[in-house]
Amino acid sequence: MRSQRINNGLFSTTAAAALALLLTACGPNQPATQGTTEPATGSTTPSTQAAPETSTPPSTSVPPSETEPASPAPTSAAPQSTAAGTQLCKASELKATTDATGGGAAGSVYMELILTNSGKASCHLKGFAGVSLTTGPNGQPIGAPAQRDTSVAVQDVLLAPGKSGSAVLRYTQAGNYPDCNKTAAAGFRIYPPEDTASLFVARPSDACSNASIDLLTIGAFQAR
Repeated sequence: MRSQRINNGLFSTTAAAALALLLTACGPNQPATQGTTEPATGSTTPSTQAAPETSTPPSTSVPPSETEPASPAPTSAAPQSTAAGTQLCKASELKATTDATGGGAAGSVYMELILTNSGKASCHLKGFAGVSLTTGPNGQPIGAPAQRDTSVAVQDVLLAPGKSGSAVLRYTQAGNYPDCNKTAAAGFRIYPPEDTASLFVARPSDACSNASIDLLTIGAFQAR
């Protein structure tokens, strides 16, 4: 009887130990399965965060700033319209005279060609006049027209009504050229800059009908 009790006690002890070992072995398996699911949820989180980066293109804000510098272009057209408000001086609103008090040298006469604004509005006088010797107010030009003297820079001369601009006009005596075919001239025909109409200034002199001889030179208009 005693030996049976001892065996029963040993069996119960052995069974309890085996049961504990079985529970211990099963216990770590549950955290292992939970650990495998956690990285899966963590891997989906970065993918959802990467989506906003591609859906918000920063380059969409760049084109407006790039197009803004093009807006000053209309402002550059304003000075052109302002300058266009005052017209170039025309022959119909000008009076032409000459002043030969400048003297002469080596067979040449230096004089001022003076254009006066006889109109009611201001105008611009800029550049060189066309000058030729002619037989009269309605006569044809004689010989070569005046050559431009570029020793003085071109200026934009604003002529208010009654104001004048002047240019240096040099006339070389026709007698200085032995091969000159002399022709009597009644004066100068004057074309204001960029104008096809002309003015006449009476000044009798000799001209050369051969166009290879240059008797006249004209400078750029300056304020007077």
